[in-house]
Amino acid sequence: MRAVEAVNNALRRVPSWAGYLAGLIPLAWLVWRIFTNDLGADPVKEVEHTLGKIALWFLVGGLCITPLRRFAGLNLLRFRRAAGLLAFLYVALHLVAWVVLDMGMLWAQAAADLIKRPYLFFGILAFAMLIPLAVTSNNASVRRLGRNWRRLHWLVYPAVLLGVVHYLWQMKVVSTEGWIWLAAVISLLAVRFWPKSRPGTR
Repeated sequence: MRAVEAVNNALRRVPSWAGYLAGLIPLAWLVWRIFTNDLGADPVKEVEHTLGKIALWFLVGGLCITPLRRFAGLNLLRFRRAAGLLAFLYVALHLVAWVVLDMGMLWAQAAADLIKRPYLFFGILAFAMLIPLAVTSNNASVRRLGRNWRRLHWLVYPAVLLGVVHYLWQMKVVSTEGWIWLAAVISLLAVRFWPKSRPGTR
Protein backbone atom coordinates (compact mmCIF):
# COMPACT_ATOMS: atom_id res chain seq x y z
CA MET A 1 0.00 0.00 0.00
CA ARG A 2 2.95 2.34 0.55
CA ALA A 3 3.78 2.11 -3.13
CA VAL A 4 0.21 3.08 -4.05
CA GLU A 5 0.31 6.01 -1.62
CA ALA A 6 3.60 7.16 -3.12
CA VAL A 7 2.10 7.02 -6.61
CA ASN A 8 -1.01 8.93 -5.48
CA ASN A 9 1.16 11.59 -3.83
CA ALA A 10 3.19 11.94 -7.01
CA LEU A 11 0.04 12.19 -9.15
CA ARG A 12 -1.30 15.01 -6.97
CA ARG A 13 1.64 17.12 -8.11
CA VAL A 14 0.87 16.49 -11.79
CA PRO A 15 -1.34 19.26 -13.26
CA SER A 16 -4.56 18.09 -14.88
CA TRP A 17 -3.61 19.71 -18.20
CA ALA A 18 -0.70 17.26 -18.42
CA GLY A 19 -3.26 14.50 -19.03
CA TYR A 20 -4.57 16.30 -22.11
CA LEU A 21 -1.06 16.94 -23.36
CA ALA A 22 -0.05 13.30 -22.94
CA GLY A 23 -3.24 12.23 -24.70
CA LEU A 24 -2.26 14.16 -27.82
CA ILE A 25 1.00 12.26 -28.23
CA PRO A 26 -0.63 9.42 -30.24
CA LEU A 27 -2.18 12.02 -32.57
CA ALA A 28 1.19 13.71 -33.04
CA TRP A 29 2.74 10.32 -33.82
CA LEU A 30 0.03 9.60 -36.41
CA VAL A 31 0.59 13.01 -38.05
CA TRP A 32 4.31 12.26 -38.16
CA ARG A 33 3.60 8.94 -39.88
CA ILE A 34 1.41 10.72 -42.43
CA PHE A 35 4.12 13.25 -43.32
CA THR A 36 6.82 10.57 -43.46
CA ASN A 37 4.68 8.34 -45.69
CA ASP A 38 4.76 5.52 -43.14
CA LEU A 39 1.15 4.31 -43.41
CA GLY A 40 1.58 1.24 -45.60
CA ALA A 41 -0.25 0.27 -48.76
CA ASP A 42 -3.63 1.67 -47.65
CA PRO A 43 -3.02 4.99 -45.85
CA VAL A 44 -6.71 5.88 -45.46
CA LYS A 45 -7.55 2.58 -43.83
CA GLU A 46 -4.52 2.89 -41.55
CA VAL A 47 -5.52 6.39 -40.42
CA GLU A 48 -9.11 5.27 -39.72
CA HIS A 49 -7.99 2.13 -37.91
CA THR A 50 -5.39 3.94 -35.79
CA LEU A 51 -7.76 6.71 -34.71
CA GLY A 52 -10.45 4.17 -33.80
CA LYS A 53 -8.00 2.06 -31.83
CA ILE A 54 -6.72 5.08 -29.87
CA ALA A 55 -10.31 6.07 -29.10
CA LEU A 56 -10.95 2.60 -27.70
CA TRP A 57 -7.86 2.84 -25.50
CA PHE A 58 -9.09 6.07 -23.95
CA LEU A 59 -12.68 4.83 -23.57
CA VAL A 60 -11.60 1.62 -21.85
CA GLY A 61 -8.95 3.48 -19.88
CA GLY A 62 -11.63 5.80 -18.54
CA LEU A 63 -13.64 2.79 -17.40
CA CYS A 64 -10.60 1.46 -15.54
CA ILE A 65 -10.30 4.52 -13.29
CA THR A 66 -13.11 3.67 -10.85
CA PRO A 67 -12.13 -0.04 -10.39
CA LEU A 68 -8.48 0.95 -9.88
CA ARG A 69 -9.52 3.32 -7.10
CA ARG A 70 -11.99 0.86 -5.60
CA PHE A 71 -9.80 -2.24 -5.55
CA ALA A 72 -6.21 -0.97 -5.75
CA GLY A 73 -6.50 2.42 -4.07
CA LEU A 74 -4.95 4.14 -7.10
CA ASN A 75 -6.57 7.55 -7.48
CA LEU A 76 -6.71 8.74 -11.10
CA LEU A 77 -10.05 10.54 -10.80
CA ARG A 78 -8.56 13.93 -11.68
CA PHE A 79 -7.63 12.57 -15.10
CA ARG A 80 -11.01 10.97 -15.89
CA ARG A 81 -12.37 14.07 -17.61
CA ALA A 82 -9.27 14.24 -19.80
CA ALA A 83 -9.65 10.56 -20.73
CA GLY A 84 -13.29 11.08 -21.70
CA LEU A 85 -12.70 14.21 -23.76
CA LEU A 86 -9.69 12.70 -25.49
CA ALA A 87 -11.74 9.60 -26.31
CA PHE A 88 -14.42 11.85 -27.83
CA LEU A 89 -11.76 13.71 -29.84
CA TYR A 90 -10.37 10.51 -31.32
CA VAL A 91 -13.83 9.09 -32.08
CA ALA A 92 -14.72 12.35 -33.83
CA LEU A 93 -11.48 12.26 -35.86
CA HIS A 94 -12.17 8.60 -36.69
CA LEU A 95 -15.59 9.59 -38.05
CA VAL A 96 -14.17 12.57 -39.95
CA ALA A 97 -11.53 10.33 -41.53
CA TRP A 98 -14.27 8.00 -42.76
CA VAL A 99 -16.47 10.81 -44.12
CA VAL A 100 -13.71 12.91 -45.70
CA LEU A 101 -10.92 10.51 -46.64
CA ASP A 102 -12.86 7.30 -47.28
CA MET A 103 -16.20 8.57 -48.57
CA GLY A 104 -14.89 11.82 -50.07
CA MET A 105 -17.89 13.60 -48.51
CA LEU A 106 -20.18 11.82 -50.95
CA TRP A 107 -23.22 11.57 -48.71
CA ALA A 108 -25.20 9.23 -50.93
CA GLN A 109 -22.26 6.84 -51.01
CA ALA A 110 -21.88 7.16 -47.23
CA ALA A 111 -25.57 6.32 -46.72
CA ALA A 112 -25.24 3.30 -49.01
CA ASP A 113 -22.17 2.21 -47.05
CA LEU A 114 -24.18 2.40 -43.82
CA ILE A 115 -26.73 -0.01 -45.27
CA LYS A 116 -24.06 -2.30 -46.68
CA ARG A 117 -22.00 -2.31 -43.47
CA PRO A 118 -24.30 -2.17 -40.42
CA TYR A 119 -21.34 -2.00 -38.03
CA LEU A 120 -20.87 1.62 -39.18
CA PHE A 121 -24.25 2.45 -37.66
CA PHE A 122 -23.10 1.07 -34.29
CA GLY A 123 -20.04 3.31 -34.42
CA ILE A 124 -22.08 6.41 -35.28
CA LEU A 125 -24.59 5.59 -32.53
CA ALA A 126 -21.73 5.31 -30.01
CA PHE A 127 -20.43 8.70 -31.17
CA ALA A 128 -23.90 10.24 -30.79
CA MET A 129 -24.03 8.98 -27.19
CA LEU A 130 -20.68 10.59 -26.44
CA ILE A 131 -21.72 14.05 -27.70
CA PRO A 132 -23.83 15.04 -24.64
CA LEU A 133 -21.11 13.68 -22.37
CA ALA A 134 -18.45 15.85 -24.00
CA VAL A 135 -20.72 18.92 -23.97
CA THR A 136 -21.45 18.53 -20.24
CA SER A 137 -17.88 17.66 -19.17
CA ASN A 138 -17.40 20.91 -17.31
CA ASN A 139 -17.98 22.15 -13.76
CA ALA A 140 -20.85 24.43 -14.79
CA SER A 141 -22.82 21.47 -16.18
CA VAL A 142 -22.13 19.42 -13.05
CA ARG A 143 -23.61 22.19 -10.90
CA ARG A 144 -26.54 22.84 -13.21
CA LEU A 145 -27.57 19.20 -13.74
CA GLY A 146 -26.97 17.96 -10.19
CA ARG A 147 -27.79 14.28 -9.82
CA ASN A 148 -28.93 14.13 -13.44
CA TRP A 149 -25.32 14.74 -14.51
CA ARG A 150 -24.25 11.36 -13.17
CA ARG A 151 -27.27 9.66 -14.76
CA LEU A 152 -26.51 11.27 -18.12
CA HIS A 153 -22.90 10.12 -18.00
CA TRP A 154 -23.97 6.52 -17.62
CA LEU A 155 -24.31 6.71 -21.42
CA VAL A 156 -20.59 6.01 -21.53
CA TYR A 157 -21.24 2.33 -20.76
CA PRO A 158 -23.47 1.51 -23.77
CA ALA A 159 -21.26 3.80 -25.90
CA VAL A 160 -18.13 1.79 -25.07
CA LEU A 161 -19.95 -1.50 -25.65
CA LEU A 162 -21.23 -0.30 -29.03
CA GLY A 163 -17.72 0.86 -29.89
CA VAL A 164 -16.29 -2.58 -29.22
CA VAL A 165 -19.08 -4.26 -31.21
CA HIS A 166 -18.33 -1.84 -34.06
CA TYR A 167 -14.66 -2.80 -33.86
CA LEU A 168 -15.32 -6.56 -33.80
CA TRP A 169 -17.99 -6.53 -36.51
CA GLN A 170 -15.75 -4.84 -39.08
CA MET A 171 -13.34 -7.77 -38.87
CA LYS A 172 -13.84 -10.56 -41.37
CA VAL A 173 -12.49 -12.95 -38.75
CA VAL A 174 -12.41 -11.77 -35.15
CA SER A 175 -8.82 -11.78 -33.95
CA THR A 176 -7.58 -12.73 -30.50
CA GLU A 177 -7.05 -9.03 -29.81
CA GLY A 178 -10.70 -8.37 -30.63
CA TRP A 179 -11.90 -10.97 -28.13
CA ILE A 180 -9.57 -9.49 -25.51
CA TRP A 181 -11.15 -6.06 -26.05
CA LEU A 182 -14.63 -7.54 -25.62
CA ALA A 183 -13.65 -9.53 -22.51
CA ALA A 184 -12.01 -6.45 -20.99
CA VAL A 185 -15.07 -4.25 -21.51
CA ILE A 186 -17.51 -6.87 -20.21
CA SER A 187 -15.30 -7.41 -17.16
CA LEU A 188 -15.09 -3.68 -16.46
CA LEU A 189 -18.84 -3.28 -16.79
CA ALA A 190 -19.41 -6.25 -14.48
CA VAL A 191 -17.05 -4.78 -11.89
CA ARG A 192 -18.64 -1.34 -12.21
CA PHE A 193 -22.14 -2.64 -11.53
CA TRP A 194 -21.15 -5.28 -8.98
CA PRO A 195 -22.85 -4.34 -5.69
CA LYS A 196 -20.50 -2.96 -3.06
CA SER A 197 -20.14 -4.94 0.15
CA ARG A 198 -22.00 -3.54 3.11
CA PRO A 199 -20.05 -2.64 6.23
CA GLY A 200 -19.50 -5.69 8.43
CA THR A 201 -19.84 -8.18 5.58
CA ARG A 202 -17.21 -10.00 3.59
